[in-house]
Amino acid sequence: MATLTTKAAVQHEYGPWEITDLELDDPKEHEVRVKFAASGLCHSDHHISAGDAPVRLPVVGGHEGAGTVESVGENVTRVKPGDRVVCSYIPACGACRPCSTAHQNMCVKGLNAGTGMFLDGTFRFHKDGKDYGGFCTLGTFSQYAVVSEWAVVPLPEDIPFEIGSLVGCGVPTGWGSAVYAAGVRAGDTVVIFGAGGVGSNTVQGARYAGAKNVVVIDPVELKRDNAKTLGATATFADAKEAHEYVAATTWGQLADHAIMTPNAVTEEMVSAAVMMTGKGGKVTITAVGHLKEKAVHFPAGFLIGYQRQIRGALFGDCNPLYDIPKLLGLYRAGDLKLDELITRTYTLDQVNEAYRDLVEGRNIRGVIVHEQ
Repeated sequence: MATLTTKAAVQHEYGPWEITDLELDDPKEHEVRVKFAASGLCHSDHHISAGDAPVRLPVVGGHEGAGTVESVGENVTRVKPGDRVVCSYIPACGACRPCSTAHQNMCVKGLNAGTGMFLDGTFRFHKDGKDYGGFCTLGTFSQYAVVSEWAVVPLPEDIPFEIGSLVGCGVPTGWGSAVYAAGVRAGDTVVIFGAGGVGSNTVQGARYAGAKNVVVIDPVELKRDNAKTLGATATFADAKEAHEYVAATTWGQLADHAIMTPNAVTEEMVSAAVMMTGKGGKVTITAVGHLKEKAVHFPAGFLIGYQRQIRGALFGDCNPLYDIPKLLGLYRAGDLKLDELITRTYTLDQVNEAYRDLVEGRNIRGVIVHEQ
């Protein structure tokens, strides 16, 4: 039974976000209701409005959120009312086969990310008799949301909510893409395509892992300049210039890794990344592409001759229950720059302005600060 009205940004059809009031159910077993304080504006949500994400509509946007637990359903043990939490966009139950083998990023509880439907086949957001899903079964572009107990991670008192929201997706996805998925090691040469909210953290992960050369390719000057402050050793606006630099810097051996974190992966980018890696090199694809475009498309010999690898990365291979606290610890110690990622904060009503700024290259990462 619906007990609360919440303001949310939703998609009824592909296009601008619409601000509307929704009814929100009480939490059921193993669920919690969160009052959000901040929500990150990740590019993945823009893919919904652009029609590049195969999600069920209508949907409440947002999958990076931090706030306070307001109430809990039956048998909840991970958190209690009043706790500060981060929402992980991939839940981690800790008991399924992926979780129990250190692959929490593939937890079976996350199977309804594209529909927002809970595991019992029902929804928690409603309006006029219609069910609304929450993106990644979260919906952080809402003042309140009911989420799975397995999707919340405690947030220490000294960490601002705005920072907390970013470690639910963008920070571990970028960091882990370098440290875990790619497996960057000391002395490596790493090329990173795209230096926005995810790629900026890929830069930091690569440098922290000991890479000698961290080369960034991004057409936006703001992002290239910011990447230098985070550890990039060279930046370029296009792949051709970067290739020439990498070839010269490595005496023709080329890069050990190319990591794909652009706004949208294209066939041209992937082909450039493959040709920029040397013998035994690896291409790691983290960003998504346009729904109807086949981005990975090149002769098999390009992989075989140099024994190159190409793989995808989900959540940067991170384990939310382990890596979110670890990354916050690195932030607290000054080893991970997160304040510098937030270019501007917005209200929920400004969500469309925020995404225009993102698309036009005016911010690294925007954050919605919910009215309290």
